[in-house]
Amino acid sequence: MIYSNSINRALIGMVALLALNSAIAHHSSAMYDKDKAVSLKGAVKQFQWTNPHCWVQVLVAVNGEDQEWSVQMGPPSNLYRDGWRPGTLKAGDTITVVVHPMRDGTHGGLWISGSDADGKALGASSPAK
Repeated sequence: MIYSNSINRALIGMVALLALNSAIAHHSSAMYDKDKAVSLKGAVKQFQWTNPHCWVQVLVAVNGEDQEWSVQMGPPSNLYRDGWRPGTLKAGDTITVVVHPMRDGTHGGLWISGSDADGKALGASSPAK
């Protein structure tokens, strides 16, 4: 009986470690170059208020053509605490965002900060909408 309890505890411990490892791997940000920051000015194509992370699709004009950038943000619960709401950004809004760009050069990045067309900060320093 004691032997069985020890095995059960070991199995539960291994399952917990595997689950923790999966959770940590899911939240990896290795694809972003944290040593670089890129400023993007463009129009919001879409603001996705979704779990596990919110996203902003930004159309950035480069040489007369729009490049679509996918910008990863935090989870809705964190953004909500920082003053964000599902309608904070709307399609067509002009914004400037600073991101850690993708290491592979694709048009994407991890949100650092942003401002609206008037230069007003988006996020924690902006009022709730």
